Amino acid sequence: MTEEPTILGTQEAIDTDVGEFPQVWQRAVLPLRLLTELGKGPNYGYAVAASMVGHGFSRVKGATLYPALSKLELDGFLSTSWEDGQGGPGRKVYQLTEQGREELQRLEHAWSAFHVQVTGR
Repeated sequence: MTEEPTILGTQEAIDTDVGEFPQVWQRAVLPLRLLTELGKGPNYGYAVAASMVGHGFSRVKGATLYPALSKLELDGFLSTSWEDGQGGPGRKVYQLTEQGREELQRLEHAWSAFHVQVTGR
């Protein structure tokens, strides 16, 4: 049996019971999701990605994750430091700057307004 196509792909691609959302949605909200994760406290890239998977995101590949984190850093929303590795290489730790906290609040407000416009509620 073949899946019926929808505007977002197949019905299977939007089965929220298994945490699957269209990739285009996940890419669009990645900066918001990264700022949200780092709003909980400083962390390194792999741990941020793992936490996002724990919240229903599909796995974010390093080729997507690290450029997004770098862009947020270049934009002044994140600062970084190096943490010594225990028996391995060091890790780059990301944390929100004050400007990053302001951007997170701005994006959360914009997301809420967007939700109302899309759903009508």
